[in-house]
Amino acid sequence: MSPAARLLLIAAITAGVSYIGSWFLDLPPTASVVWKGAGVVLLAIFAATRARGTDGWLLVFVMAFGALGDVLLETHGLVVGALAFLIGHLAAIALYLRNRDPQLSIRHLGLGLTIIPVVTVTAFLLPPDRAGAGLIALYALGLAAMASAAWISRFPRLLVGAGALMFVGSDLLIFLRTGRPALDVFPLALAVWGLYFAGQTLIAVGVTRTLTSR
Repeated sequence: MSPAARLLLIAAITAGVSYIGSWFLDLPPTASVVWKGAGVVLLAIFAATRARGTDGWLLVFVMAFGALGDVLLETHGLVVGALAFLIGHLAAIALYLRNRDPQLSIRHLGLGLTIIPVVTVTAFLLPPDRAGAGLIALYALGLAAMASAAWISRFPRLLVGAGALMFVGSDLLIFLRTGRPALDVFPLALAVWGLYFAGQTLIAVGVTRTLTSR
């Protein structure tokens, strides 16, 4: 990893972790939104500095739409933000399927395929407002397919597979919290952001490490 890429990764992690501190500051809404998006924007730039082909730029696209989703969740609400994330998930699925594990075992294939129905059904059952459960399940189908594709890819499961599952866990916590004001508490917010940002970081590091080691 070049010094510039290393500095970008450190800056991304710093921005993502320090964003938690912004929750306790009386910041203008614009400043808070910029701070929230900065971490994954820097991950996208980090990925761009290491991109050497289609797969590398697909990762940049994934991170860019993740950052866009972060911002749109705050400025335009859950539905528009989720749409940006879903576009990123579709790009991630393409990236992972282009890099399927050539030595995939039956056990890992089974685990990967199990992710899809488990996550989709769980997401459908979580929201107390049943009117929106169908749309949540539709989004969760894309999310689960992304995690499944990551799991059966050649990228390291302890980084990319785990990162994708952390992303899933974060979104499931959001679905659990939505419509339940009693769950709008700091520990749950910390878990949502921590799982999401750590997951994105692991994905960015794991994919770029594999692609640049070809």
